[in-house]
Amino acid sequence: MSAGCVHINGEFVELEDAKISIFDTGFLHSDVVYDVTTSWKGYVFKLDEHLERFAASCAGFKLKNPYSNDETKALLAECTVRAGCEDGAFIHMHVTRGEYPEGSRDPRLCENQFACYVVPYVWLWGEEKSKAGINIHMADIERISSNAVDARFKNFHWGDLIQAQYEAYEAGRDDAALCAADGNLAEGPGFNIWVVKDGVCATPDANCLLGMSRKSVIELCGMEGIPYETRTVHPDELRGADEAFATSSAGGVLPMCQDTG
Repeated sequence: MSAGCVHINGEFVELEDAKISIFDTGFLHSDVVYDVTTSWKGYVFKLDEHLERFAASCAGFKLKNPYSNDETKALLAECTVRAGCEDGAFIHMHVTRGEYPEGSRDPRLCENQFACYVVPYVWLWGEEKSKAGINIHMADIERISSNAVDARFKNFHWGDLIQAQYEAYEAGRDDAALCAADGNLAEGPGFNIWVVKDGVCATPDANCLLGMSRKSVIELCGMEGIPYETRTVHPDELRGADEAFATSSAGGVLPMCQDTG
């Protein structure tokens, strides 16, 4: 029995017993939005703000969460308690389109499905890398245009991100940074990118998820009087930065420790 808990198809189950239909368009077409937060020793990170973003993602993809905001919060709380991950947990929620009615391909006729799960926290690049930093590869793969799939809405369209990761691994790097079609920095697979030059922090403001850890850095910069900018960032700024770091729920604030390629 694995540590954690899942709520799916209206019931709480063990991780090993969680099932999704192969006919669900979330599986068939990546037609699903999701969100992830974390908990540490009973404290959930920015839960209300994650739920607001989750609702916005659902609306952006024309999906409807069958549960109200309060009901969703209650399910996440119950799932967290049942999971028993006191030393840190990932709290994941998603809504899939559901199955097409027989003989139809009309997405408006699908019954949207909610599921959530809580599992022990794992550092995205490993705990050692979270302290020492990661080596980032500047990918040739472009981030898909937000005119096609809006990056502000957290979704499962990861084809471009995964191919960029393979490119990074083949180059001997830990992960990838992607640019948008306009040639400017977008984001990495599941993380935002920051550069620091002459004491000023900067992060892309387009073609990327407006991450909650990114938001926390903005808040901390304001509290500490550190200059910051949300703007267009050229990849040469990453290559020539005094410092660079990634922000993600799965890694916190993580240094990029080597020159990019």
